[in-house]
Amino acid sequence: MSTDPEVMLFVAHCAGPVQRTLLVIHGGPDWDHSYLREPLVELAGTHRLILPDLRGCGRSTRGLRDDEYTPDTVVGDLTALLDAFGVARADVLGFSYGGLIAQRLAMDAPDRVRRLIIASSSILPVPADAFAGWRVRDERRAREAQVWSDRSLAGAGLTRAAAIAGASANIWRPTALPDYLRRLAAIQFSAEWMRPMLAGILPSPRYENAAQRLAELDVPLLLLHGRQDMIFPSTLTAAAAALIPSARPVVIDEAGHMAHIDQPDQWLGAVREFLS
Repeated sequence: MSTDPEVMLFVAHCAGPVQRTLLVIHGGPDWDHSYLREPLVELAGTHRLILPDLRGCGRSTRGLRDDEYTPDTVVGDLTALLDAFGVARADVLGFSYGGLIAQRLAMDAPDRVRRLIIASSSILPVPADAFAGWRVRDERRAREAQVWSDRSLAGAGLTRAAAIAGASANIWRPTALPDYLRRLAAIQFSAEWMRPMLAGILPSPRYENAAQRLAELDVPLLLLHGRQDMIFPSTLTAAAAALIPSARPVVIDEAGHMAHIDQPDQWLGAVREFLS
């Protein structure tokens, strides 16, 4: 994707019509793409799926300078990736932190994005009091916060431990938790993005006035969210849709941040309908 510095991306992909390409941008950012494969793999054949590990993540290039991990460098990688696959315009799904990157891609390279899905993320900034009074969230999120403050942990081990500790905050339905833990066990976590974040030099992926800018682009937009999301409040979905005429909000009941695991059939159904 880049020669200075040299950056190579690991990409999972499947054959399908080039005009129905779906580029999937994972979150984390120190995770990889694998936790999003299911249920999206069911689109294989009718859609061409491209699921990269972002730079510094999974099996993609690591060991770059801290200032090489930025939202702008990722957008550059993704446009180069579309070029490498011969894709002029793609449908784009961004999940969590990847949802912020996906918005940036649409605004920086609007000619490359045909339709946009923002899943378990937000267009509007999260208010400081967005989750005030939600005791269950406070209890579940405290487990992950305790891990982040544990000075005996570092590097990818810290990222993994925090993900596992936060599992009950990311999954709402207890019956879905074993599947989520199985996926976490398969992720090749890193800590590349953690370094610039902790050093305070990681630029925000969020553009000011993102809602206004997306409204001006008039790109078809699906806002896909779990109602019990404890990272990005689901209330922001309707608020953003009210500002963007091209946006369609879908909020799934009994689903947390990992709504595609809590309610895979409803989640994939919303994606299918939007892409049809």
